[in-house]
Amino acid sequence: MTGTRRLGWRFRPSPLRRRSYLVEAWLLLVTWTLAVAAAVVVGVVTAPAAERDINALRAQRHSVPAVLTENAEQSVTEGGDGDRAWATVRWTGRDGKAHEGVARVDPGSRAGSPAEVWLDTEDRLVPAPSTAEQAELHGAVLGTVAALLAGAVVALAGWGVRAWLERRRLAEWDKEWAGNGPQQGHRAG
Repeated sequence: MTGTRRLGWRFRPSPLRRRSYLVEAWLLLVTWTLAVAAAVVVGVVTAPAAERDINALRAQRHSVPAVLTENAEQSVTEGGDGDRAWATVRWTGRDGKAHEGVARVDPGSRAGSPAEVWLDTEDRLVPAPSTAEQAELHGAVLGTVAALLAGAVVALAGWGVRAWLERRRLAEWDKEWAGNGPQQGHRAG
């Protein structure tokens, strides 16, 4: 096995093994264990929390029938709502009064056409809420991103400690060389 490292070489006893190698081996083991554990915990907690928040937002919104007061724009905006156009609409609020505002409607709709608009708890126009399937997808995506970030933070912290150990080990080698090097003859370099 010349030229290849064997698995767990830092844990095996050897007269050449320094204590820092053993510390580094344990650090790597603990870092990766904590990174995986943190990623799993954060992902499992974040995904349902995000889904719950999106569902709560959907519960706070309600749709009401409205009527277009002007023709909808012919130009279409592409986005999360699909192909929609902007137009001024009028609807009757819970207070019985007529309200007017700008909302997304089907493109090419004519004045007087019916439309559906979404309102929040204070009867303000808001975008249509996400569906249950969209909320589930958002939760999964946010949970995955949060899990990856949590694992990366732990791994970066472990890398930082490992870099500090490496600098310390090199300083120890310099100190030993300064004491033992002159006894070996002239220095190379």
